[in-house]
Amino acid sequence: MARFVDDLAAGGRVFFTLEDLLSKTGLSPVAAKNQLLRFGNHVVRVTPRQQHFLIVSPEHRAFGAPPVDWWLDDYMQQLGHPYYVALLSAAATFGSSQQAIQQTQVITDLPRRDLIIGRIHVKFFMKSGINKTLTEQAPNAYAPLMISTLESTIFDLIRYAHSLGGIERMAETIGPMIRGVKPSAFRRVLDAEQEVPTVQRLGFVLERIGAEKLASVAHAWLPSRLQPVLLSVQHGNEQAASPDQKWKVINNAKAFA
Repeated sequence: MARFVDDLAAGGRVFFTLEDLLSKTGLSPVAAKNQLLRFGNHVVRVTPRQQHFLIVSPEHRAFGAPPVDWWLDDYMQQLGHPYYVALLSAAATFGSSQQAIQQTQVITDLPRRDLIIGRIHVKFFMKSGINKTLTEQAPNAYAPLMISTLESTIFDLIRYAHSLGGIERMAETIGPMIRGVKPSAFRRVLDAEQEVPTVQRLGFVLERIGAEKLASVAHAWLPSRLQPVLLSVQHGNEQAASPDQKWKVINNAKAFA
């Protein structure tokens, strides 16, 4: 068991399954579980119901687990589900630190409980059309790690604004990211996602934070006839006014009043 753990760590790996351990060491399931108990906080289980484990080096024991980007790809590959680091976590990677968060936000294809391992917190969001989203390998990551592109991140921030503190907060988060957005790449995201109401809200927000060029790309993408949509799905109709004539967005939030 000790050689197995040392060999993994020497190769830069911190994630393994019970099946990996059994096949590499020849231990029986009972013997392997006893060995794992003896390792104490040097090895932790990812979740109580899964036979997935993390090697915790001395510098990470105060956190109770290694950094998420060291093992998330291995974990999701083992589960067999697509994923990408997203939303405020991705925004921080792209230079928007307007909102400090104490969790890693990840989008996947099915509802999934949060992972809490020591002080590490991974929060999952579901997107049924996840395979349409444009992603890339995270730059400078310790291990392979999928992340939404800059343009996909901006789209998702509006799409999930109701779960992230509201449309006002997302407008503040998007602002510092706008300078790096390429209009052609932004258009590819709109083509891939094919969500008219989200594009209406996004265009409305972009125009009001001064990103006119990107707002014009969004407007050109939209069909000529639009159905009215609420800017914020949190507030309902209590503050609703007439729809904006250009975007057909009903500004029912406090933002951009």
